[in-house]
Amino acid sequence: MAQKPNIPKGTRDFSPIEMAKRNYIFNTIREVYALYGFEQIETPAMETLQTLMGKYGEEGDKLLFKVLNSGDYLNKISDDELTARNTLHLAAKLCEKGLRYDLTVPFARYVVMHREELQLPFKRYQIQPVWRADRPQKGRYREFYQCDADVVGSDSLLNEVELMQIVDTVFSRFGIRVQIKINNRKILTGIAEAIGAADKIIDITVAIDKLDKIGIDNVNAELRENGLSEAQIEQLQPIILLSGTNDEKLCVIAEVLKNSETGLKGIEETRYILNTLNLIGLNNEIQLDLTLARGLNYYTGAIFEVKALDVQIGSITGGGRYDNLTGIFGMPGLSGVGISFGADRIYDVLNQLDLYPKESVYGTQLLFINFGEHESAYCLPIIQKVRARGIRAEIYPDAVKMKKQMGYANAKHIPFVALAGENEINAKKLTLKNMETGEQRLVNVEELIEAIL
Repeated sequence: MAQKPNIPKGTRDFSPIEMAKRNYIFNTIREVYALYGFEQIETPAMETLQTLMGKYGEEGDKLLFKVLNSGDYLNKISDDELTARNTLHLAAKLCEKGLRYDLTVPFARYVVMHREELQLPFKRYQIQPVWRADRPQKGRYREFYQCDADVVGSDSLLNEVELMQIVDTVFSRFGIRVQIKINNRKILTGIAEAIGAADKIIDITVAIDKLDKIGIDNVNAELRENGLSEAQIEQLQPIILLSGTNDEKLCVIAEVLKNSETGLKGIEETRYILNTLNLIGLNNEIQLDLTLARGLNYYTGAIFEVKALDVQIGSITGGGRYDNLTGIFGMPGLSGVGISFGADRIYDVLNQLDLYPKESVYGTQLLFINFGEHESAYCLPIIQKVRARGIRAEIYPDAVKMKKQMGYANAKHIPFVALAGENEINAKKLTLKNMETGEQRLVNVEELIEAIL
């Protein structure tokens, strides 16, 4: 007996209804990006490991899916190397490519390779899958889509403001209540300086970024493991647990960082973004969160994260400024800022809250019942006219029992069914049945189109 097929852990199949829901998400985000002048690009699923490695920190490098070289990949490997079973060494020799971990690093590579063709500032969006060798769990997958928007070639904080407007607009359209969290890596650098641990900035940010997940005691334990003294950890506590309005938090942290030029610069940038957004007005709350760190090492300025308020799930959008990401590819000094919508988590939130509009989920709007060759010949030109008016229509391909055809319409949630038997054909009309109410009436083609539209 043949073994039942399966798919890799952390990946999923999507049914037609699920794809309709996903396309609703992608199309909504795509429309909002276009409203703000962003243009779409795509990059390959695979990048060279030279492009990917060293860009996401040590933890990120471990989560890269590496692709085995094609052909005789063992040709350059000695017996001694195989026997030594040094996984990292073998992977370096056996794999030259990897699946992309995110869309930001490939975008930086794209900008460097196509610099002469680009008009700066360059505003791009990208909606493609990414892969991470993470442990699969609720809301976390090994293959998932990201929906990124980035601006490169501009230092203006208006870009940050605009990205927050995009976030607010997208979630308002979805009907999801969110809290937008904001911080600045310069503030975090200033905090590390203020407690005398400037060399531990990465360790500090990685640890405090886990506060929501593991709690304050475990964060402190991780800080101890990373070499911070009890005095330094003690100094961090009031900062990590700081509460109040955004303005109150900024005033308190400004006093703490009064001797840190970098920290004060971060406060100035954050104040500008928050004040400008207050001027414009958002539908959702924006909150300064000094524990927000965003684990990726390439962020240098403002950082953002979005939490859904009515569903227990991780971050559903994140991003920030990266002043020199393209420098790793030989183009120093090009500033960028971007956001990424986690489409798969947004999908789960919309599912849990049942927020999909009906018209976005169901496909066919009108099914023509097939009574035989003569009747289908009468219906086919009508179907052509109906489709020309933008109505999604199909005819059941086989002249089987009407009960079976009606069952097909019900199973596919098709809202209208058209029937054309001998009486309808003689009258040059059709019977239109509303599958929700059960109501049916005799109509001509124009009346049929009007009823559905």
